[in-house]
Amino acid sequence: MSVSVVTDFSLPLEVEHVLRGQGIDPARARPGLFAMARDVLDEAQSLLVPAALYTVLPVREFEHQRVTLDGSAGFDGGAVFEGPLVARALAGAAEVALAVCTVGPEVDERVSTLFAEEPVRAMALDGAGIGAVGLVARLIGERVREEAETRGLRIGMRAEPGQEGWEIWQQRVLFGLLPAEEINVQLTDSCLMLPRKSLSFVVGLGPEMRPDAVTCDFCSKRERCQWRSHSDS
Repeated sequence: MSVSVVTDFSLPLEVEHVLRGQGIDPARARPGLFAMARDVLDEAQSLLVPAALYTVLPVREFEHQRVTLDGSAGFDGGAVFEGPLVARALAGAAEVALAVCTVGPEVDERVSTLFAEEPVRAMALDGAGIGAVGLVARLIGERVREEAETRGLRIGMRAEPGQEGWEIWQQRVLFGLLPAEEINVQLTDSCLMLPRKSLSFVVGLGPEMRPDAVTCDFCSKRERCQWRSHSDS
């Protein structure tokens, strides 16, 4: 199994990423929040240590809500992802790309130190870290797409363990397939990642995959969530 490790990121982190990382709609943010988001950008960039790794595995079998991947050492009979979200996300896939992304521990450490004295700045910095790891995931997704297109394949929607319809314990399967320790990401007993500003995902590859599908299409909160993604946005 070939694993690609990527560390040469140039992250276009902007004020909007900082605000959205805090759960704030940039269109509704107060001027003071905009100013703070802008003020933390340079500090955030100095703390980020972005890294990611990913691989692509063939699908052996797809049955009901179970997707079995081939070529996965350490899993007798293949590694299995299961659940309604991951089944829908990977339906029709011939292969699956798996990725782990991080921006390192330094943002979290600085936020913890800062929170007692400057909580507003700490929250903005925390939002910057969340926004930054989202950017890393987006860039890796673009790289996966470009590599897939050279082989005549398209990519589907991205799905993450822990989202509605895909139990968080399945993170153990993903980490059993990727050597996340190479980018200093570990999994806790409760299947959360350390550093906290880390993100894992899978995306299906195949000739008929839907690149416009989004995870929000399968969420029960989609009609009332202000952060819902739309394929035409």
